[in-house]
Amino acid sequence: MTGPLDGKVALVAGATRGAGRGIAVELGAAGATVYVTGRSTRARRSEYDRPETIEDTADLVTEAGGRGIAVPADHLDHSAVRHLVDRIAGERGRLDVLVNDIWGGENLFQWDTPVWEHDLAGGLRLLRLAVETHAVTSHYALPLLLRRPGGLVVEITDGTAEYNRDTYRVNFFYDLAKASVLRMAFALGHELGPRGATAVALTPGWMRSEIMLDTFGVREENWRDALAREPHFAISETPRFTGRAVAALAADPDVARFNGQSLSSGGLAQVYGFTDLDGSRPDAWRYLTEVQDAGRPADVTGYR
Repeated sequence: MTGPLDGKVALVAGATRGAGRGIAVELGAAGATVYVTGRSTRARRSEYDRPETIEDTADLVTEAGGRGIAVPADHLDHSAVRHLVDRIAGERGRLDVLVNDIWGGENLFQWDTPVWEHDLAGGLRLLRLAVETHAVTSHYALPLLLRRPGGLVVEITDGTAEYNRDTYRVNFFYDLAKASVLRMAFALGHELGPRGATAVALTPGWMRSEIMLDTFGVREENWRDALAREPHFAISETPRFTGRAVAALAADPDVARFNGQSLSSGGLAQVYGFTDLDGSRPDAWRYLTEVQDAGRPADVTGYR
């Protein structure tokens, strides 16, 4: 059997866990060969010190029906990224989809802390991990992606351009990082569009990542137990939901209509008709605006 992305090659930069893992798996389920990168391997953990590894992600891609290839890489290391792209060029001769999902900032920001009180080293490290890594990866990977028309670049961020424009996000450093990635997609759209490729920004909703599930002390199987502590968590989605959004974009011959735009997993589910693993279509950013931020009691009716 073949999928809509059979023969396509993708690079998911930052695929150890969370959205990156979900995206890689769904690209694999659609038939793609997926190179997955990150700093956490079975031999060595990053400063996150978590159990997820890029080898595990690659195995999940292959189990889903694609071909997963794990490549350890720190995307602040220019030579490592250059060698990664050279390897893809040598082994495949093409790159059809680039997903910039590198983040690494959960342990570096302080909630609701002004810039003059925030740890400066941590804030600047966050910006390097969340912004500089994306620029480095695009610099080296885009010449390969542009060898063939129809390439797709997906910049993963937190929040739509509309939502983030009017909403202060966590603190100075976090807000700046997420806004920067949105603007990257806009700028790349201008640079790639005339050359036959497409760039978009994409945000998950409230995602049930491994770290988020641990925060609430639940697993995917019993995630609803967290609603006693946070009722609005009912709008949450799996990382695979964002993965299905990317797979749908990558398989769309008319994806250029979205060039330079800010998109969400919930919004694209309405366009393409895909669902989350439980068959629902959570529209988190509309919910956050109309229910949670508005101070209304939790009720996902009409949003899921």
